Amino acid sequence: MREFTDQLNDFIVRAKAATYVGSGRESSSSRPGSHDLEFREGAFQYLDSYFGGADFIGEEVVYFEKKPVWAMNYYGRILKPESITAEETGKILKQSLSQLYLKNRFLGGYKLIDGRDTYFDTNEGNLETFTGKEWIERDGARVYELIYHGGLIE
Repeated sequence: MREFTDQLNDFIVRAKAATYVGSGRESSSSRPGSHDLEFREGAFQYLDSYFGGADFIGEEVVYFEKKPVWAMNYYGRILKPESITAEETGKILKQSLSQLYLKNRFLGGYKLIDGRDTYFDTNEGNLETFTGKEWIERDGARVYELIYHGGLIE
């Protein structure tokens, strides 16, 4: 099991880096109105399907040999649209997450300061079962947040 979860973690990091953070190309929509990002490698397949823009909700699923084995749900929103734009938020998220993925991980316990912006990610649990939150503070005020949870599925 440990070998599989190590492989799964490595795949999830590569998939996340290649899709949203890597500005990957959208695949065909799996549901009306969804934006879908897909990544495949060997027996693994990753699908991130989300709705919305500045305020958004989505789900990531990893399949192994065409069977769903891991998933994560998330909901994010801009709290102070007068202080930060969706484009600025996306830029900060991509910069922060790309640095986290370089450490070969995707779950919390991470902070990145860039000028007047600070990105935070914190969670409880591990790849097998977890809940967490990420947020951005600008000049000390929380302007964006995202709640996530997920884990292994059978």
